[in-house]
Amino acid sequence: MFEFVRKHTKWMQLVLFLLIVPSFVLFGLQGYNRMRERGETVAKVDGHEITQQDWDEAHKRQVDRLREQMPTIDTKLLDSAAAKYGTLEQLVRDRVLAAAVEHQHLLVGDQRLARELQSNEVMGALRGADGKIDLKRYEQLLAARGMSPQMFENQVRNDIALRQVLGGVGQSAFTPPTQAAVALGSYFERREAQVARFNAADFKAKVEPTEGELQAFYKENPQLFQSPEQANVEYVVLDLASVQKGITLNEADLKSYYEQNQGRVGGGAEERRASHILVTVPKGAPQAEKDKAKAKAEELLAQVKKNPDSFAEVAKKNSQDPGSAANGGDLDFFTRGAMTKPFEDAVFALKAKGEIAGPVETEFGYHIVKLTDIKVPKQRTFEEVRPELEAELRKQQAQKKYAEAAETFSNTVYEQSDSLKPVADKLKLEVRSVQGLTRTPQPGATGPLANPKFLQSLFSPDATERKRNTEAVEFGPSQLVAGRVTQYSPARTRPFEEVKASVRDSVVAKKAAELARKEGEAKLAAWKADPAAAQVGETVTLSRVDAKQPPKLVEAALRADAAKLPALVGVDLGAEGYAIVKVNKVLPREAPPPQQAAQELQQYTQAWTRDEALAYYNVLKDRYKAEILVPRPKDTLPTQ
Repeated sequence: MFEFVRKHTKWMQLVLFLLIVPSFVLFGLQGYNRMRERGETVAKVDGHEITQQDWDEAHKRQVDRLREQMPTIDTKLLDSAAAKYGTLEQLVRDRVLAAAVEHQHLLVGDQRLARELQSNEVMGALRGADGKIDLKRYEQLLAARGMSPQMFENQVRNDIALRQVLGGVGQSAFTPPTQAAVALGSYFERREAQVARFNAADFKAKVEPTEGELQAFYKENPQLFQSPEQANVEYVVLDLASVQKGITLNEADLKSYYEQNQGRVGGGAEERRASHILVTVPKGAPQAEKDKAKAKAEELLAQVKKNPDSFAEVAKKNSQDPGSAANGGDLDFFTRGAMTKPFEDAVFALKAKGEIAGPVETEFGYHIVKLTDIKVPKQRTFEEVRPELEAELRKQQAQKKYAEAAETFSNTVYEQSDSLKPVADKLKLEVRSVQGLTRTPQPGATGPLANPKFLQSLFSPDATERKRNTEAVEFGPSQLVAGRVTQYSPARTRPFEEVKASVRDSVVAKKAAELARKEGEAKLAAWKADPAAAQVGETVTLSRVDAKQPPKLVEAALRADAAKLPALVGVDLGAEGYAIVKVNKVLPREAPPPQQAAQELQQYTQAWTRDEALAYYNVLKDRYKAEILVPRPKDTLPTQ
C-alpha cells in the first residue's frame, strides 16, 4: 500500500485535491474551520444552533462571575454536571427570550435606558459630589471588563428587553385574597389523629436469612458491593508560585522599584488635612455667573486672610459644600489621588500649616483652601523593605511570565505525551504522585485533586489505556495541571466472602421492612373490618408546619377524605417500616397575626406569578421550537 503511494505521488495529490477542494468551495475556509472548532450542536432555538463551544464559553463566564462574587465557593459545585447543565438551560432561556424580543419588536428607548442607568449600581459608584458621573473612571472600569461604554449600554438595553418579555406577565399577575385564603388554609390545615407504628427495626430479630438468600441478594445487587476504579497518578502543577521560583532579581531592578514606589512601601504617603470654602458653579453656567461666583470667592478669601482664625466660622456661614460646611469646612486627612486634581495640587503646594490659598477652580466651583495639618510618615530604608520589594517584584514578573510558561506547559505535555519529566525539567516543576485516586473527589481533597474536569481527564481511555498525559487543565485562576496514570485498576465487584456481613445486614433490613409492612397491612384490614378493635396510639396533631412524624405519614393523613372521618389510612414507610393513621378530626388553622397573614399572601402571590411566568415561558419554548439535545444528568432537577 505505502509502496503504491510512493510510486504514484502525483496521482494521489490529484485525488486529494478533488476530495478536499470542493468542501472549501461549498463552505468556505473559515466556515470549514469554524464548523470543526465550534463542536457539536447541543441545543436549538428558533432555528439557530447552540454549539458545545457556546455552552463552554457561557459556563466559563458564569463560573468567573460566581468566583468573583464568592471567592470561597467550592469549585466542585461549579464544575459539576448539574451546574453545567443548568448553564445550558439558562443559555436556552436567554435565546428563547431574545427570539421573543426580535419577533415581538420590543424596543428600548433612550429615556428607558437613562432611567435604568440612573439606578445601576455600577454607575452609582461613579458619581461625584455633584451627582455627576466620572466619565474617565467609567471608561476605565468598563475597559477592565473588556467593554466599551457603547457595549455596556447595549448590554443594558438587551437586559431590559429580555425582562420585558416576562415582565408583563409578572405585572399583570393577581391573586384574589379569598382564593389565597382557601389555598393557604388547605396547606396549613391540621388533623387530629392517632398513629400506630410498625418499625422495621423491631422485626430484625425474627429474620434469619439462609446462605442461599445471601448469595442470591449478592448476585442480584452487584452494584452495592463494588470497589470503584482506582488509579495511581503522577501530576505536575504550574501556578504563579512555581513561576516565581525561576525568577532571579538583580539589585538595580530592586532599587529602581523602591524609588518608584517609595511613597507606598517606604512608610506610606504624606497626608494633609485641609479645610475649604466652596462657592459652587453649575456645569454649563454662563461666563457672567462664573465671574460672579469667582468674585464672591475672592471676597471670602480676602476676609479669611485678614483674620485666619475666622476660617471655620466663615465656612459654616458661606460654604456651599453640604458635606463639610457644618464642620467649618474640615475635610480631614487625605493623600494624593483622593481629591480632584486642581484642589489637591493647591493643598500640596502650601508650605506650612495655617497657609491659605485660592480661589482654586474645579468642576464643582471655586474653593478657598486652608492647610491645617501635615503627616509625614517615617521613611523606611531600602534594606528594611527589601523582603517586601522582592516578594512584590517576583509576583509582578511571575504574572507577566505566566502566560508564556502556560503555553510551554500545554504544548509540552501534549507533544511529549509519554512522560511528565520533559515539562517538569523545562519549567523546573515538581512531579507529584498520589495513589488510589478515584473518579470522584475524595472528602477533604483540595486543589487539582478536587477538580472534576482533571479527574475526568485522568480516567479517560487515552489516560488509562494508552497511558498518555492528560491535556493541561485549568483548575483555578493562573493554575494549570496535567497528569499521567501509572497504574489503573478498573471497577470490580468485591468477593462475596469479603462483603458477606454487609450482604447480611442488607438482607435482614429488607426482610424486616417486609415483615413490618405485612404486619401493618394485616392490622389495617382487621381494624377496618372491626373499627372498635383498633388499637392505635395516643392522639397527636399532624400538620405540615410542625411535622414531628415522617412527611409521608403527614401527607397521607392530610389527604384523607374529610367527609368520611374517622378514617384509617395505611402508610408504607419503606425501610422504616409501616404505619397506620386513624384520622379523627379536621382542625382548622388558627388565624395568623395580620403581619404574618400579609407576608403569606405576598409569598403566595409571588409563587403564583412565578408559575404564570413559567407557563408563558414554556409557551415561548414551544413557539420558537427550543430543544436541548444532550441528556439531563441524573439526580438533576429542572431549573425552568
